[in-house]
Amino acid sequence: MRSKRVQRRRDSIVVEHRWDESVYLAAFAPAHVSRLDTPECDGQTAAIPPSKFCCPSVPMRILVAGDDAPLADVLRQRLVQEQFAVQLVVDGTEAQRLAANQAFDLVILDLNLPGTAPLDVLRSIRSRKPDLPVMVVTGSSIVEERIRGLDAGADDYVAKPFAFAELAARIRAVLRRGNRPANAVLTVADLALDRVDHSVKRNGHNIQLSPKEFALLEFLMRHAGQPVTRTAIVAQVWKLNFDTMTNVVDVYVNYLRRKVDAGYDHALIRTVRGVGYQIGGNGNAV
Repeated sequence: MRSKRVQRRRDSIVVEHRWDESVYLAAFAPAHVSRLDTPECDGQTAAIPPSKFCCPSVPMRILVAGDDAPLADVLRQRLVQEQFAVQLVVDGTEAQRLAANQAFDLVILDLNLPGTAPLDVLRSIRSRKPDLPVMVVTGSSIVEERIRGLDAGADDYVAKPFAFAELAARIRAVLRRGNRPANAVLTVADLALDRVDHSVKRNGHNIQLSPKEFALLEFLMRHAGQPVTRTAIVAQVWKLNFDTMTNVVDVYVNYLRRKVDAGYDHALIRTVRGVGYQIGGNGNAV
């Protein structure tokens, strides 16, 4: 059997063909098992029933359907780095079932998917969930095939090989359109965090954050008005379970305060004595 190998050249994803079956090892979970990877649970594989997740705080979810295992695994890793939760499936029937029974913010559908014809999968998703965005990926350069995919209900079309930066930009563009998820923007007072664009603004002014600062602020805002412990922050933002890491939390909270609260009369990020930190709300905080 001819297999595929993915070469990474900076930002581009290039698929090369060669005769080597070893590259298929464990890139996907078995067809009957759904694999969900999140920024907090990268690499964990489990059978996940509908609406059950491996972590308490789950980001926006993307279903990736395709049997190009090396490419799918690269997409999984890069999308998790972009703070998405990613679930992989390898056949059309399973993609159709998951899209119908679980909540996703976006589907990436490879037209080389085995099983049920991919365009039939697309039509089924569109008929059952007309508001669920679907992005089609294919290795074909035939214009007629792209037209058929768009006519079947695809929201966007990407041809392989492609640069991941372009794919990520297209994902953000699709999610920004009319079917934008209701929880795409988190707000606390005059602070707004856009989970699609990965942008933060306070009182209309842009705030530049590092990826870890963004993840920390998002976690605090997802629990706005509630105190969260340093241990919980370490587990969810740093994906670790060590209490000795809690000093790092204090350092990064100070980074956030300088960027989010400095220069404003009302500080949003508070220290809750004996507990941890809180954004927004009232209580015994300083």
